Amino acid sequence: MFGLDILAIVGIVLLFAILVLIFIYNNLITLKNRIDNSWAQIDVQLKKRADLIPNLVETVKGYAKHEKGVFLDVTKARSAIMGAKTVEAKAKADNMLTSTLKSLFAVAENYPQLRASENFKLLQEELSGIEGKIAYARQFYNDSVLEFNTKIQTIPSSILAGFMGLKQRAYFEIAEAEKKLPKVKFE
Repeated sequence: MFGLDILAIVGIVLLFAILVLIFIYNNLITLKNRIDNSWAQIDVQLKKRADLIPNLVETVKGYAKHEKGVFLDVTKARSAIMGAKTVEAKAKADNMLTSTLKSLFAVAENYPQLRASENFKLLQEELSGIEGKIAYARQFYNDSVLEFNTKIQTIPSSILAGFMGLKQRAYFEIAEAEKKLPKVKFE
C-alpha cells in the first residue's frame, strides 16, 4: 500500500509539473506572437505614412518651389523607412522621417495659400490620424516587449525560455537627438 501511495503522489506531482510547463510555454508563445503582431501593426502604419508622403510633398512643392532641400530630406527619409528591416533600423528611419515632416510643415506655415488648400488640409489630417495610430501601435508594442522580456528573465519561465532560445526583444525607441525640435532656416 505504502509504495502505491508514493507512486500516486509522484504521478500527481509529475502531472502538475507538466501542466505548469505547458502553461509557461503557451504563455511565452502568446507573448512572442503578440510582439510579432504589434510590430506588424507598426509596420502597416509606417507604410501608410510613407505612401502618403509623396502626395504631401507634391502638394507643398506646388507652393514652395524653392524649398528643394526639405523635399530631398523628406524623400531620403521615406526611402530609409521603406528599406529598414529591423526594429532598430525602423525606429531610426521613423525618427528621421518624423523630423523631416516637422520641417516640411514648418515650410508650409510660410505659405498661407497652401495652408488654405483643401488637398493639403486633407493630407495633413490623414497624416495626423496615422501618427496617432503609430503612437498607439508603438505603445502596444513596447508594452508587449516589456511583458515578454520580464517573463523570459524571471523564474520559472526563464528556464524554459532558455531552452526555447528566446531572446530579449528591442523596444521601439526615439533617439534623444530626435526629441529636439528641428531648426528651419529660410534663405
